[in-house]
Amino acid sequence: MNPPKRLRTDDIEAEAPPGGREEEEEEERAVDVSIVMPMYNASCWLDECLQAVLHQDFTGTMELSVFDDASTDDSRKVVEGWRERLEARGISLVISGHDSAQPRGVGYAKNKAISQSRGQYLCFQDADDVMLPERVRLQYEASLLHPNSLIGCKVQRIPEGSTERYTRWINTISQDQLITQVYTSHGPTVVMPTWFCSRSWSLKVGPFDEGGKGVPEDLLFFYQSIRQGGGVARVDQCLLVYRYHEKAATHSVKEETIWKLRVDFLQERVLSQWESFTIWNAGKQGRKLYRCLSPTNQEKVKAFCDVDENKIQKGFYTYEESKQRPKPKIPVLHYKDASAPFIICVKLDMTGGVLEENLNSLQLKEGIDYFHFN
Repeated sequence: MNPPKRLRTDDIEAEAPPGGREEEEEEERAVDVSIVMPMYNASCWLDECLQAVLHQDFTGTMELSVFDDASTDDSRKVVEGWRERLEARGISLVISGHDSAQPRGVGYAKNKAISQSRGQYLCFQDADDVMLPERVRLQYEASLLHPNSLIGCKVQRIPEGSTERYTRWINTISQDQLITQVYTSHGPTVVMPTWFCSRSWSLKVGPFDEGGKGVPEDLLFFYQSIRQGGGVARVDQCLLVYRYHEKAATHSVKEETIWKLRVDFLQERVLSQWESFTIWNAGKQGRKLYRCLSPTNQEKVKAFCDVDENKIQKGFYTYEESKQRPKPKIPVLHYKDASAPFIICVKLDMTGGVLEENLNSLQLKEGIDYFHFN
C-alpha cells in the first residue's frame, strides 16, 4: 500500500487531514540526526571528514547541514562534490553560507547550520575532525538515555602528543567529574567537537553567542546548559579523531576572557552556597583567584593553604591592592591544619600524584569538600 501523499507547505488548509497541518509539517521535517558542521577554509580536511560521515553505521535517517562562513578556498565546491555519494547512502545535504569580506564567527555559523537543519538530534562536527563509524549510533543511543544532556565521547588527538595533559583529562575524568570539574581551565568537560544532543535541548539552551573571534561560544553554551539543569555524559569509547593545528578557532580566545568567565561561574554555582572556604595554593594562582573574587566572597576566604614551607612561614598574605584599612591579612597554613571546603588552585596532573594523595589523606569528597579550579 502506498503511504499517504505528504502535504506541501503551500497546500490549502482544507486539505489537511485530522490532526492538523502541524503534524504533517513535523513529519516532513523529521530526520533522526543532523550532523551540524560550520565551515571556514577547510578544504584540505574535508575529504577525510566527509568520507567518515559516509561510513557511519547508524541505521536511522541522517542529514549533513553545512554552513560556510565566507571561506576563501574551495570548501563549498569540495562539499558539493560529495552530494551524490552522500545522497546515495541516504544522507541528505543542506549547504548554505555567505561570501562577505570577513567570517562572522563559529557561533554564527553553528546557529545557521542548526536553523537550516531538521534533525531531532544534533551531532556537532568540526570540518577538520574525523568521526569513527560508530559515533552517531552510540551517541544517539546515549542521548535517548540522557535526553537533557550534552553527550561527548573519548577522542584520539592528532598529531599524537600535541596536547597530552588535556587529552588525558578529556578521556579519563569520571562521570561525576564531568559535573564537578566544569570550573577548570580546560573548559567544557565534554569537548565541543564531540557534542551530541537533542534539538529540543539545544533550542532551550541556545543560541550560540555570535560575538565572533575571541568569544568562547562553546564554554558559554556549556555553562548555560548547566544553568538550565542539563546533564553531561560521555560515551566511554573513542569516537572522534580530534585535530590540533594553529589555525583552530580556539586559539583566538584570550586566556583572561576564559579566566573571568570561570571565576564568575564558580562564584555563582559554588561560592554563593558556602559561608567560608580555603584556597589551596598560596602562590600566584591562588592569590590571583582571591583578588578576582567579589568583596563578599573575599571575606569568606578564611585561609590559604600550601605545602611550601617558605610560604607557610610568612604566616599570612596581605591584600595590598585593597581599599580597606587595615588591609586584609589572610592566614597561610599547612594543608593539614586547614579546613574544608577548598578551592584547589594547583594544576591537575602536575604533581606526580602528590596533590591527589594529600586530598585522599584528608578523606575529602570532590564536589562537596573541594572543587578544582586550575
